[in-house]
Amino acid sequence: MNGIPIVLRALHDGERDLEQRLLAAADRHRAEPEFRHVAKDIARWSHEHAERITRAAASHDLRLPGPIDPPEPGPLQIMREALGRAVDRQPAPGLLLLRDLRDLHLAATENSLSWEMLAQVAQAAKDTGLLDLAAACHPQTLRQLRWTNTMIKTLSPQLLTSL
Repeated sequence: MNGIPIVLRALHDGERDLEQRLLAAADRHRAEPEFRHVAKDIARWSHEHAERITRAAASHDLRLPGPIDPPEPGPLQIMREALGRAVDRQPAPGLLLLRDLRDLHLAATENSLSWEMLAQVAQAAKDTGLLDLAAACHPQTLRQLRWTNTMIKTLSPQLLTSL
């Protein structure tokens, strides 16, 4: 046994997680049209990555689940948000956006590292299919990282100095 299935599973789960986080953040920040639009666009990349990983995993006798539906807020989350608004303990929208951007950046960083590991193990195993997959998808993950980093750099000064 080699580690290829382990990396494929971690990468698949990471891409699905990032897609859901991006979509949830886009929904939370509806008042920020540029953020919402870009977040939804780059969530599609993670969705496509997960689909490609699922297909590639089949040749390694690994069955991965297909796409997942966007998360619905649970009753506890709905109650927490309503209670927060009622007692005015909701953090400022800008701080929520920065928190979401930080979390998105960390999730994309984890995926980037997994793409690197997949490329390295594919190269060692002389698996050109997986090497091509990593070469095709990893640049988009790096673009997701650059976007979150740029947004953090752009928004942090104005939001944090206005507190």
